[in-house]
Parts: sequence; C-alpha cells; structure tokens
Amino acid sequence: MSDKVEVGSAGFAPLRVKRVVRETADAVSLVLDVPEHRASDFRYRAGQFLTLRVTVDGQELRRCYSMSSAPVEKDLQITVKRDAGGLVSNWLNDTVAEGAQLDAAPPEGRFVLRDNTESTDELVAFAGGSGITPIISLVRTVLADSGRRIRLFYANRARDSVIFARALAELAEAHADRLVVVHHFDDDSGVVTPAVIEKFITDVGNADYYICGPAPFMDTVEDSVVTSGVPSSRVHLERFKVAPVPVIAAEDSGSQTDEVIIELDRKTTVATYRAGNTLLQTARMAGLQAPSSCETGSCGTCMAKVVEGTAKMLNNDALEEDEVAEGWVLTCQSLPTSPTVRVVYE
Repeated sequence: MSDKVEVGSAGFAPLRVKRVVRETADAVSLVLDVPEHRASDFRYRAGQFLTLRVTVDGQELRRCYSMSSAPVEKDLQITVKRDAGGLVSNWLNDTVAEGAQLDAAPPEGRFVLRDNTESTDELVAFAGGSGITPIISLVRTVLADSGRRIRLFYANRARDSVIFARALAELAEAHADRLVVVHHFDDDSGVVTPAVIEKFITDVGNADYYICGPAPFMDTVEDSVVTSGVPSSRVHLERFKVAPVPVIAAEDSGSQTDEVIIELDRKTTVATYRAGNTLLQTARMAGLQAPSSCETGSCGTCMAKVVEGTAKMLNNDALEEDEVAEGWVLTCQSLPTSPTVRVVYE
C-alpha cells in the first residue's frame, strides 16, 4: 500500500521486524512479530491494512500499508512499494532492517471478502502495481478456505516490476484447476484499455470483483465492469492515493451551514463551520482526533452517523446502500447541507 495518510488511530503497539524480503528493486515486504499480549488486537481479515507510526527526520508520520499475508498464515506481513516523493515508503525501503521496531495500530479496512463463506461464486481480481498487496491476501485466503475459482488480472509497467511474481506462479501451479493469473505489461501492450478488461470478463458468471491499483487503472476497470452489467454491490475498491480536492459547486459548499455538532469519544463539540470543508476537516479544525485513513472514500475508517441535519457525500466506495439510508456517511467526503448538522462517531 502506498503512502496513505491516517490520523487519529489509538492503541499502537511496538512490532519487531522479524524479516525483510526484497520483492523488487522498488518494493519490500516486512514480516512483523506481534507481541503475544496483543495477538487478539492484530487479528485481521484478508484485504485489511495496518497503520504505521514512524518518525522521519524528527517528524512523526502515519501511513497505512496492506497486509500481503493471509489470516490463515502464521506470519503477519505488509508490503511497501517505493513511492516517488513518498517520505515514509522510501524510508521503509531504504533503512528498515531485521530487528527494527515499528509502531502499528490494529488492522482496519473494508476491502474484505463478503460474508458468504458458503458461496461458490467466482472471485475476479484486478491489481495494478502495488495494488497486488491486498489482492494476494484475498487470493491466498480464498484458496485456503473455500473451493471457489479465482481469476486475477495483474498489470505492471514491465516484468521487473512484478511484485510476488514467484509466489503467484507457485499458487497458479499448485491450484491450476482454480486459479488463473493473467499478466499485462504496459511496455508490451500499452496501458490497460476497456477492450482488454471486457475480454477478460467475457465468460464470467456470478462473481465478486475486487479492484486495487493506480487511479487511472481502477477507473478503467471499474467502468468496464459496471458497464458489463455487474451490480455495484459486487464491485469492491481499494484506493491508495488521496484524491485531489474536488471542485465544489456553490450549492454544495455548505455556505448555508452555521455549525456542526460532533459527538466523539463520549464528548460533544460544537464547531463553527467554514464553507467548503468536509465534516472530517471540521472535526480536525475543532481540535478533535477523528478517525480517518485513505481520505478517498474507500476504506470506511472515518464513517460516522448523521443524526440531525443533512450532508452530501462527494464519493463513496465503502458504504452499502442500506448504511447510507440509515444516515451513515464517510466524513472525509461529506459536506453539510443544512444549517446545523450533528454527526456521531460510534
């Protein structure tokens, strides 16, 4: 997972780096040792991520990285790809060695397998670059826990940038009757196009779709899958990058909002609202440590319930329709649209 900012997580624990695995020239896996007394806190579901708290050049920083291990495996492993200009990802790639200690908060994230353990539906996964990190956790889990078939489309710039190349080849060989892996290399075939995706899913029946990678890749895949008729409830997204701040129309700017009432950690705070700010930004400006992570509307970490007034979400890749109907919002993507809004973090 790339340098995805997280603010406000509690319960950090020191995890020792048991092993450092160089995956490619630009990606490293860190196998982490969880203290026995914190083992229950660090149980996770395939597709989730850890939040690391590190100090680089005297500055405390927090970033989220997906587990590339699977819950059925003994070791807990994250994989970090070097990001151009990424302060933490470069520091982890260049300086962390076996025996080092990293502070981590318990696993979070909603990019997980649906609660349908009896399902025989196929799992169709699309990964671009380091987007393979949570995807391989899902793949390993499905292979170990079910009889479901899997097809994986994995796009990279070139062959030398493929993370887990050997592991994927070994999985495909060991489960040849259930796992199909298709590699796409931009150097050979150009960037992924809708036609390529449409061909890949032509004969797919009932299936769950998981998509992770760079924004342009994800947009192409998502549009192609939805256009083919796949219900949105079957399409799961995990975005690594913080999305650009959208251009906000005057009617959506919250100019009519006076105050936002925030209930967090059993305390109530009344915050004066500044037009154009999201509910999450409003909480921060009020001095609150509200939970958050991806800030793209993908992970669900910042979700809260609007119990008074109204708010509009700019993007939602995490909440189900029934949750939205109950008043839940992603605060990182929500603008207030009434004079007063009361939001409760539960």
